[in-house]
Amino acid sequence: MKYGRIVISRYGGPEVLEITELELRDAGPGEVRVKVLAAGVSWADYMMRQGAYPRQPKPPLTPGYDIVGIVDQNGSGATRYQVGRRVAALLIYGGYSEYVFVPEDKLVPVPEELDPAEAVCLILNYVTAYQMLHRVVQLNKVRRALVHSAAGGVGTALLELGRMAGVEMFGTASKRKHALVRSLSAEPIDYQNQDFVAEIRRLSGDGVDLVCDSIGGWHWLRSYRCLRAAGTLVAFGSQAALVKGRKSPAGTAATFAAAAFLYVRPGSRRFAFYSITAMRDRHPEWFHEDMATLFVLLGEGRIKPVVAEHLSWREARRANELLEQGAVQGKVVLTFQ
Repeated sequence: MKYGRIVISRYGGPEVLEITELELRDAGPGEVRVKVLAAGVSWADYMMRQGAYPRQPKPPLTPGYDIVGIVDQNGSGATRYQVGRRVAALLIYGGYSEYVFVPEDKLVPVPEELDPAEAVCLILNYVTAYQMLHRVVQLNKVRRALVHSAAGGVGTALLELGRMAGVEMFGTASKRKHALVRSLSAEPIDYQNQDFVAEIRRLSGDGVDLVCDSIGGWHWLRSYRCLRAAGTLVAFGSQAALVKGRKSPAGTAATFAAAAFLYVRPGSRRFAFYSITAMRDRHPEWFHEDMATLFVLLGEGRIKPVVAEHLSWREARRANELLEQGAVQGKVVLTFQ
């Protein structure tokens, strides 16, 4: 039996994503074969296509950070999940595929009643947001927060979770996405036509307690200027590594320089870098606990992920085009049903 997957054949635009077929193998020792129901599309996938993602393998490779699926077969020694059980995984690579092979201890159980397309939004985006708010900072000390790329997958998660905690939220987004930002009870800032530092000072008076910034480069220094005394800037990515859709050595160098400057800068304001994979490796129990918490919130209807598009996995090129065009509000999900 053969199965399909999407492969990055070479570095470049969405056109380098190609459908290939492989012979379906058995699950190996300690491994679980999962039939994928939904896979997330993320900015990391875009960076992988440009060869700009840290420590990525060279093409050909299959992108796809996060999946929800059904256990299809257990390898020897893998006994935790029965065949037919719904599970989720944070893969980093490989999610754009009809089947994936995952070490048993990397799987998280998913309540059967949840929509796979909504559940997959939690694995990367909501865990990232939740851990920045609850693991990196002391949320009870945060009264105001600024979120960059506020209409994206992580951005909307941050706005929703911040609002739940009673935090006054501000979010940068292009003008056409302001309605979404407002619908999540946040104050939008038009980063294309406004100086967000000046706007934060005008709107808040003395700044914010938290800034979440995935832009990178010298943008981090501007975000740092938005902080009140004892505030925290959390960096969780570096879009500056790409300029006009291509890998940018200058952007990468600027990101490293800005980080070095902020780490040694004296004063009460704090700079922290967050990586979901590094956090999971250091504290795997937190990842499982936080996923369980988020699944409960989703099941109770207290959070509602913004799904921008449901597309067939065979439309991965289209999904990546939408991402590159900046047309996405929320998260694009690939479906396999």
